[in-house]
Amino acid sequence: MKIAVTAASGNLGAEIIKATVRLVGKDNVVGLARTPSKAEHLGIEVRRGDYKSRYEIEESLKQVDTLLLVSGMDAPEKRIDQHRNVINAARDAGVKKIVYTSVQGAEKDTSFSPIIQSNRQTEYDVSNSGLDWVIGRNGIYIEPDIEYIETYKERGEIANCAGDGRCGYTTRSELGYAYARMLNEAKHNGNTYNLHGEPITQYQLADYLNLAFGTKLNYRPMTVELYRRERVAELGEFLGNIITGIYQGINQGALVNTSHYADAAGRTHQSWEHFFKSLEV
Repeated sequence: MKIAVTAASGNLGAEIIKATVRLVGKDNVVGLARTPSKAEHLGIEVRRGDYKSRYEIEESLKQVDTLLLVSGMDAPEKRIDQHRNVINAARDAGVKKIVYTSVQGAEKDTSFSPIIQSNRQTEYDVSNSGLDWVIGRNGIYIEPDIEYIETYKERGEIANCAGDGRCGYTTRSELGYAYARMLNEAKHNGNTYNLHGEPITQYQLADYLNLAFGTKLNYRPMTVELYRRERVAELGEFLGNIITGIYQGINQGALVNTSHYADAAGRTHQSWEHFFKSLEV
């Protein structure tokens, strides 16, 4: 069985490819990337795959049995049609199964909600494609908080609008492990899985970071509007609003869901104690 993974040059796509190669071997995995040279380091065949070009993707999906569609990064109103390009190309190329990486979050009343809504539309399109399908709804990546540690150190705190809300975090490597099995095991077909570990608060996150890095970070809750102004000033309108909406959703309880990680992966999600212990400096 030949498996193709889109967005091969991205962080999540690369982790899914690595885990799938470990499961089925590199000769059975193909990466798709808008710029194939950026994914050459993965050691597999990489073909062109721009979500905007249906016919390019269809050509690249020939002789592929199963496709992993990583959710795109474009604006919500553009993603739906881009994802449909991939779905239609897969069907026309003879692909038998699509696995889609969706996301958890508030479906209304936050600035992240339009992205959630676009993902839900793609979930509908995938499940009504006529192909076998599996959908994973990813929790929030915890890696950006690790990558942000120097900034946290400078500020001496974590500050956002999540308040006391708990968040079902995950890691890209844990997702890679789960998706590799969702791609290869027919028992997952027709299922939608929430993929995350034990939900934690921002206060707990600060404690874990302190243990791992020897810091003395505190968590300071902020209002949504103040946090939005800071994030937009630092990251720009689009990304600043997305980040704000994610934390606003945490505050509203939209990231505390039943996890189906063990059902998808065949094992429990890595504990945060174990994860942060592995980071200790």
